[in-house]
Amino acid sequence: MYDNIEVIFKGERKEIYSNPQQFPFKVGDYVIVEADKGIDLGEVNQVGALLSMKKSKAEVKKILRKADKDDVNKYNLNREKEKSAFDNCKQKIDKHNLIMKLVDVEYQFDGNKITFYFTAERRVDFRELVKDLAAQYKVRIELRQIGVRDEAKRIGGYGICGRKLCCSSFLKEFQPITTQCAKEQFLPLNPQKLSGVCGRLMCCLNYEREFYLEVLKKFPPLEAQFQTEKGMATIEKIDVFNEEAILKYETDEYGKVALEDISLFPM
Repeated sequence: MYDNIEVIFKGERKEIYSNPQQFPFKVGDYVIVEADKGIDLGEVNQVGALLSMKKSKAEVKKILRKADKDDVNKYNLNREKEKSAFDNCKQKIDKHNLIMKLVDVEYQFDGNKITFYFTAERRVDFRELVKDLAAQYKVRIELRQIGVRDEAKRIGGYGICGRKLCCSSFLKEFQPITTQCAKEQFLPLNPQKLSGVCGRLMCCLNYEREFYLEVLKKFPPLEAQFQTEKGMATIEKIDVFNEEAILKYETDEYGKVALEDISLFPM
């Protein structure tokens, strides 16, 4: 039995819940959990001791029970309602001339709250929009502004690598990424090749960065010059995997030299 269980909801939203009644859950089970002023339905995403490393100091809500067939049917009905709510909200956004992009709609399982996710370049005064939506649906309405990376995480998709987006499959938090990450890995600074579907620099630029930085410490800096048998040579690039430096000679020819041999050349 597990004391804590991670539950995943629509849009890759994940939270950890306590399991006070010690239900024997397994990954993939649908569960009914406590929510803000009501209940919600999610899917068990992770169980086991490793969850203690993720657990925060915030108050942990409880798992109430395992979802039954009727609960799952209601959940699927909510997904259908979200489609019409999405179209309706878009019409109201146009009506109020708001500069915002609606990304997704999520019904709380019990129907007590509807959350509308949107992106915008600036702060948006959506108070009249909320009044309009609340008057129509007669439930609690929340409009939540998210970033373009969060949008990609909620919608999902596939990267140029052909795999499911990292943000919607396993990444828990976004790390800051700059063009310096690409420079350190000798990648061409081509925005089209370095950007993900969100339009920002790809998260995977961070994955091997630490390895590159560690290997580069062993080499002289780029543009360092050496006197070789073929004349003066400049370090143009470093092959971190083979631990070789690519040299450019005065004759505009190129050559490789192993890391251990660089020290033999006078600077």
